[in-house]
Amino acid sequence: MPEAPLVEPGLFRASAMGLLRVSAFLFSAKSAVGTDLMRSRCNANFMSERVLVTGASRGIGRAIALRLAREGFELLIGYRSNQGAAEEVMASIESMGGSARLMPFDVSDRAACRASIEGEIERAGAPWGVVLNAGITADAPLASMSSEQWDQVIGTNLNGFYNVLQPLIMPMVRLRRGGRIVCISSVGGLTGNRGQSNYAASKAGLMAASRSLALELGKRRITVNSIAPGYVATDMLEGLELEQALQRVPLGRIGQPEEVAEAAGFLFSEGAAYITGQVLSVDGGMA
Repeated sequence: MPEAPLVEPGLFRASAMGLLRVSAFLFSAKSAVGTDLMRSRCNANFMSERVLVTGASRGIGRAIALRLAREGFELLIGYRSNQGAAEEVMASIESMGGSARLMPFDVSDRAACRASIEGEIERAGAPWGVVLNAGITADAPLASMSSEQWDQVIGTNLNGFYNVLQPLIMPMVRLRRGGRIVCISSVGGLTGNRGQSNYAASKAGLMAASRSLALELGKRRITVNSIAPGYVATDMLEGLELEQALQRVPLGRIGQPEEVAEAAGFLFSEGAAYITGQVLSVDGGMA
């Protein structure tokens, strides 16, 4: 039997009063059937689920992997080349009683992504959740930016969305357990930044793609959201004029990777089951 389409061809219309009556009924229902339905929608047994985090060997990705491991998720540690750092993250997870496996691939390499992801699905099935964190910068004013600088940043930060998620979407849908997708974008995608037209374009595109995918996957109970960090203490801040940068931050300080990880942890929680298609800024008030 062919797969049901992700996007319905028609639009359902209902009156506002009708929707209110339905909502009132759902929230006031006390029957055992209603309780079981809500429990199944919340997918209470998150603890046994696997989550793929790309770019998990360092910085924000590392912090997110550790945060989700503390919640009991099994981690797939995605990384490109720094195996030593990835192994350190895995050891940290295992030392706290968690479970993790290494999953090396380059998110900008479409064929390598597909091969790695399909191999993991064949081994253990689709993961329940994904955090798209891997990203790079190659800064320059547009007038002097090389085509290689443009293509590298778009190829990793934006094409990685397609390369990682396209092979995963239908396997995740077939699990029939809902799921979570979180994309790590940037305040630069909301406000722009001098010398980062490539990076800003990639991160703005990532947010738009996430909103569109949220519409496609909503009926499958797979939520799709973005987090837009501001200045965060990672190696991406190398060369930053700190005093000048902090003038843009109302809270007057640099953020920590763990603060972004807390936002990701929330979006993976039962409490975020009704949140999708949103951008959560973790930027000290910049945007």
